[in-house]
Amino acid sequence: MAKNTDLARNLRKNMTKQEKVLWKILRNTNLNNCKFKRQYPIGDYIVDFICIEKFLIIEIDGGQHNQYKNIKYDNERTKYLEKRGFKVLRFWNNDIDLNINGVCETIIKYVI
Repeated sequence: MAKNTDLARNLRKNMTKQEKVLWKILRNTNLNNCKFKRQYPIGDYIVDFICIEKFLIIEIDGGQHNQYKNIKYDNERTKYLEKRGFKVLRFWNNDIDLNINGVCETIIKYVI
């Protein structure tokens, strides 16, 4: 687990542009008064954002997630998280870049 904790810490220091944009909105309970954490370890995985009290995980995917091996990995990962009671929302980088309001509206539906 320490390995994942160190990796999560490193990921928090090196967030993508899209992660930074969404984090600015999610941090400090800015979105519907919900507490989100970023780069949070769960089992063998590290999720981009999580609201533990709402059992909501948000993942931001770049183009590499559209490759077969990554689609398969993401599906397995999502099943693992859903078996633990989490709802997993996935957004593409383009969603963050071009439709951040739509992204926020979708997230709000799950945290109200």
